Amino acid sequence: MTKNAIVLGAGIVGVSTAIHLQRRGWQVTLIDRKEPGNETSFGNAGLIQREGVMPYGFPQQLSLLLRYALNNRIDAHYHLKALPSQLTFLARYWWNSNPKRHEMITKAYAPLIENSITEHKDLIEASHAEALIRRDGWMKIFRTEAKRDEAFVEAALWKDQFGVSYESLNSADIARLEPNITGDFVGGLRWIDPWSVLDPHALTRAYRSYFESLGGRFVTGDAASLGPAGSGWKIMTSEGSLEADDAVLALGPWAAVATRRLGYSFPLGVKRGYHMHYGVKGNAVLNNWTLDSERGYFLAPMNKGVRLTTGAEFATLDAPKTPVQLDRAEAVARTIFPLGERLDPEPWMGARPCTPDMMPIIGKAPRHQGLWFAFGHAHHGLTLGPVTGRVLAELMSGETPFINISAYSPNRFNP
Repeated sequence: MTKNAIVLGAGIVGVSTAIHLQRRGWQVTLIDRKEPGNETSFGNAGLIQREGVMPYGFPQQLSLLLRYALNNRIDAHYHLKALPSQLTFLARYWWNSNPKRHEMITKAYAPLIENSITEHKDLIEASHAEALIRRDGWMKIFRTEAKRDEAFVEAALWKDQFGVSYESLNSADIARLEPNITGDFVGGLRWIDPWSVLDPHALTRAYRSYFESLGGRFVTGDAASLGPAGSGWKIMTSEGSLEADDAVLALGPWAAVATRRLGYSFPLGVKRGYHMHYGVKGNAVLNNWTLDSERGYFLAPMNKGVRLTTGAEFATLDAPKTPVQLDRAEAVARTIFPLGERLDPEPWMGARPCTPDMMPIIGKAPRHQGLWFAFGHAHHGLTLGPVTGRVLAELMSGETPFINISAYSPNRFNP
């Protein structure tokens, strides 16, 4: 008999999971309150980060923590009134970021990252989305020799341990690659392996179309209505009540709320982020996805304009927008590149779902049959969507996942 499943959450992780289940003979219904790709997957720097083997840790140096405490940076911002509710998460995040723990986590995390390009390649080709992809890496540029040299040492280490490729750049290289970027940049580093996406929302929509071509379907519904039904699961949708043998929660930053209703208590935090698209002045061109490393903002040449993205904002999930980082970043970015007018009516804001050990939660729910989790990908949701979808579909189908996923088990938080 054909097994059927509902996948809650139509971001890149949910859509990818739905594809891999449908490929294995499941009958899958993808469910979200909005159209696919309209939440967290809509706004990001558009990178498939093969080089991102090391999760983003919490600062350990007291001097840096004191600078962040001033709350005037681009790469991080916090809501003071939100801190009490996030202290436990932040404390665990800080502890897991100590050098010894972070090294262990990096080794466990690396297999996901190492397969990110090949798994995206599979879905990109199947969905005929090649026109949305560039395969020429991205670069970070440095204002000080100390930060440049530190990055070179780290890149060499990652190359030896994880096989990532890079190119060291001097100031002349930056001028050649980006003739419209100005400023006292002493060098840069170009990661060669990553791919970039000209429109992340369009990529998710292309994957959705491919999923439907396989026989899957998408309907709108509310995750709050999910509940057990006999040996399976049921949910209310725009087409009425729907039942399935299995349910996958791929709800990103909303996963903590949905799982809490079912009796789980995952220490899931959020890092909010903002973006804005800009025109350019005159005939200026931005050729590369570029990180102004010591200021903490990204410039990306996308189909909708030059996208400027910010760092992390620590706030409650439902707090009003406070795009102060975007304003700070724009002011700096205009000093190095001739940005034109803002093209979006207002800044976009999204939330990254984060675990305190910086690894996603992938696997079977500890206390329910037919319930599966796929969330907590932090900064690498776009990067890890397809590989997550594959390993979870393999697990659900009784196959041995092609990589060891024991480190991502939900049981590490809910034994």
